[in-house]
Amino acid sequence: MTAMGSYAKTGVLLAALSAVLILVGQAFGGQQGMILAFGFALIMNFGSYWFSDKLVLKMYRASEADPGHPLHRIVERLAMKAKLPMPKVYVIPSDSPNAFATGRNPSHASVAATEGIMRMLDEHELEGVMAHELAHVAHRDILIQSVAATIGAAIMMLASMARWAAIFGAGNRDRDGGSPLALIATALIAPLAAMIIQAAISRSREYGADAGGAKIAGSPEGLARALRKIEAGVARTPLQANPATAHLFIMAPFSGGKGMMSLFRTHPPTDERIARLMRLG
Repeated sequence: MTAMGSYAKTGVLLAALSAVLILVGQAFGGQQGMILAFGFALIMNFGSYWFSDKLVLKMYRASEADPGHPLHRIVERLAMKAKLPMPKVYVIPSDSPNAFATGRNPSHASVAATEGIMRMLDEHELEGVMAHELAHVAHRDILIQSVAATIGAAIMMLASMARWAAIFGAGNRDRDGGSPLALIATALIAPLAAMIIQAAISRSREYGADAGGAKIAGSPEGLARALRKIEAGVARTPLQANPATAHLFIMAPFSGGKGMMSLFRTHPPTDERIARLMRLG
């Protein structure tokens, strides 16, 4: 998938998420209820977006790497190639191999890698991983995810309000001609739809960062080899991660779902990621 194709798919998914918000808003609270829920979600996620870098780095006990650290030198070299501001570089004290990027924009970005990933990968592979993280920064994926989270949170709020209204206001709705069963169905289905779409947005942005990372690194081979090693390493040593931050990492920090549960995966299958990378050639 090209970078433009990845952005187009993300745009379609965000539009679908917005459509779910409109439908559930109209089904329960009308325009006023929808605006109220969206306003609450916006306030809640604004703080998360603005301070997410500090929160997540503290959560994983990350320590800042000094300029002489090998990881710092790799990121500095790649940031110059990508014409990006130099992000802060952090090391996470964990044996599980993984990495992530965070920050509200390229001027306030941070990248982090675990001690495990630095031991596992050679320099070329580690370059591919950090180039992937810098691509997330360049693509402003934290902003995209924050927009999706805001809409998703508004849907969750409306659905919760709808469930309580259906329970306590069933009699009134029957007199008004509304169906409490239809309201309960909407309240149950809408959050599931929102979660599936948010997961699809996350997967789309991973494909985009893979392609962007290969371009920054100058070759897809290092990242492709790294993804295979990271997948095996995570299977052996999962990261004790908060599920709410799973989408940040280059690889899901714990085993993803299979079958229908794969719809809720935040990351694409590794085999497909590698196949797409090698097609870039």
